Amino acid sequence: MKRTNITAETFCPAYGLRNTHAQSLINSSAYRRQIVSRRAKPLLAAEQDWVVDGGGGVRLLGHYSKQAGDSKGLVILFHGWEGSSRSNYVVGVGGKLFAQGFDVFRLNFRDHGDTHHLNAGIFHSCLLDEVVHALKDIQQRTGAKSWALSGYSLGGNFALRVALKAPAAGLLLDQVIAVCPVVSPANAMKSMEDGLSVYQNYFIRKWAKSLKLKQALFPEAYEYEEWHALEGLRARTDFLATRYYEFESLEAYFEGYSIAGDRLAAIRIPTTILVSEDDPVVPVADFSDLPENENIELLVARFGGHCAFLKNWKMESWADDLIIERVLRCAHNLTPAQDKPQSGLQNR
Repeated sequence: MKRTNITAETFCPAYGLRNTHAQSLINSSAYRRQIVSRRAKPLLAAEQDWVVDGGGGVRLLGHYSKQAGDSKGLVILFHGWEGSSRSNYVVGVGGKLFAQGFDVFRLNFRDHGDTHHLNAGIFHSCLLDEVVHALKDIQQRTGAKSWALSGYSLGGNFALRVALKAPAAGLLLDQVIAVCPVVSPANAMKSMEDGLSVYQNYFIRKWAKSLKLKQALFPEAYEYEEWHALEGLRARTDFLATRYYEFESLEAYFEGYSIAGDRLAAIRIPTTILVSEDDPVVPVADFSDLPENENIELLVARFGGHCAFLKNWKMESWADDLIIERVLRCAHNLTPAQDKPQSGLQNR
């Protein structure tokens, strides 16, 4: 593992943005949404809605923005838990990648974004196989011979697990960038419990909205009244893990998608992990125990909050710069998508 501590000369946010909570909360604010949406107009204007095959009847929705002319290659983006393909950080970096000449695919996990109706089953973080299957479908339908993947928070966790499975699954993945990936779910839970309640409340509010929608769509399958009466994320996660996710315990569920210990030792794909020392959700200490692996580059910044890394009040993110730099570095390996007929799954 090649660890680099990011110096102030490389990344030092503007005054007012050197506080972890300012970084983290402004990153998902409506103020930043207006700015990134305006900058990403070409990306959004070019997007096509694709419903992709997750295997076993599972369908996942993504947005594919293909260059009108020559392309430098395909980059796929993963959002975090209770985020979506329209989250500020996804649209922000997607817009910049598209402007640099890349094709961009922003994938939604099950039950994220406007996709609750697509599958009767409920999302949980161990559903890796359907994401791998969806990536194979995207790879086949776009004709990409190699491509890059970037994910944030839980999406970063998924991206790193995809990197482990890619060779055996036939995924022609050439580069991975994970921003503030969840390493130990148990530690991330404790970090939120020990920190400001605003983060727990944020996720509970979004999760509750998601579950109410799922129950309304599939009223015979789900009964969540008891869940809504519980306090905190831990009790609520335990309830779903043991009643609906089919795990014996909360600890077993967390172990199911943990990448702690030596789990990342087998990665053979060039991988960059960007983290911040002041992340209020993912403890930076979790990255000190990752295994030695020459294929993994670990960048540790003093500031950045959770998945933000805002440089200035123009709402520009240093994480975007890093992703673009790393993807450009391997762009000679990425191949543009070929014009191919699409299956009937393309439209929602």
